Amino acid sequence: MFFSKLQVAGQVVLVPLDQIEPSPWQARRRFDQKELQALACSIRENGMLQPVTLLREGKDRYLLVAGERRVRAAKMIGMEKVPAILADYEDGQAATLALEENLRRQQLGPFEEAAALRQLLTIWNCTQSEGAKRMGLSQSALANKLRLLTVSPQVRTAAEEAALTERHIRALLRLEKEQDQLRLISEIAAGPLTVSQTERRVEQLLRGKKKRPARKGMVRDVRIFLNTVNRAVGLMKSAGIPASVEQRQEGDVLEYLVRIPKDKATLH
Repeated sequence: MFFSKLQVAGQVVLVPLDQIEPSPWQARRRFDQKELQALACSIRENGMLQPVTLLREGKDRYLLVAGERRVRAAKMIGMEKVPAILADYEDGQAATLALEENLRRQQLGPFEEAAALRQLLTIWNCTQSEGAKRMGLSQSALANKLRLLTVSPQVRTAAEEAALTERHIRALLRLEKEQDQLRLISEIAAGPLTVSQTERRVEQLLRGKKKRPARKGMVRDVRIFLNTVNRAVGLMKSAGIPASVEQRQEGDVLEYLVRIPKDKATLH
């Protein structure tokens, strides 16, 4: 993707870690502990080769713009200060830099990437078409990524825990019901299913749903059943059994209550 390059002015200074606040524009929700440990080992051996970028928030307080993984790794090995460049940005510029840093440098998950792209569109206050050009994406590619954010929080959590790819998620989006999407996620994880297998499974589920709904023949069948009940009650009456039937409708449910005196009925 192509992003604008914001110039960061200022010399490198050492800033205490306890004075740095987390970035409010951080797109990543999950941090791989093994990757952080590897980065921490590298920083211990070689030092922090690239300074973090901070925005001054007041006296002895700084807002992290770029470099959260480096800050986390530094804390893991007990560093007290980190090299930093103090940027002089307005909020919109700082947010743009932070999000672009996430998209360019980190391997974000599909939902994290989609959320970052949506934030950029909001900050830029532009259409998908205009945003896609600035990002170096086709409009359809951007739209497909943003569609991932239409799933429920439950589906997103399940998909992230199953480490689904963007194409896996796009395939299950064809299922309208949340419960169907959650079941499919379980199938994908248990298989595991490839993207092609997932797409074929979605086709099977969709074909099955087309066959099942609204069978008009059932309406006629129900009427036959009800007529059978009425005839049975009529036969009991003609045989001297004071049976009765009551029909009630509660919302979308039709209730039939047949009453037969206990001394006239033999129950098995």
